[in-house]
Amino acid sequence: QVAIKKMSLRGQNRERAVNEILLLRDKKNPNIVNFLDSFLVDGDLWLVMEYMDGGTLQDIVRQTRMAEGEMAAVCRE
Repeated sequence: QVAIKKMSLRGQNRERAVNEILLLRDKKNPNIVNFLDSFLVDGDLWLVMEYMDGGTLQDIVRQTRMAEGEMAAVCRE
C-alpha cells in the first residue's frame, strides 16, 4: 500500500512542493514517512509515499488534546 498526495503547483505552492520533495528524498529517518516517487499530472504534483495507518499528525493534533509530555515526545522524535 502507498499514500498519494496531490499538490497544486500554482502560485506559492510550487516552492512548497519542491521543498517537500527535497526534504523527503534526502532525509531517511524512521520517524519520517518514506518518499517513493513523484509524478507531474496535468500541472499537479503527485507524491507517492509510504502508507502510514492512523492519519496525519495534523489530523491527530486537530482532533486530540495532547498533554505537554506527549507534545514533547512527538517533537523529540
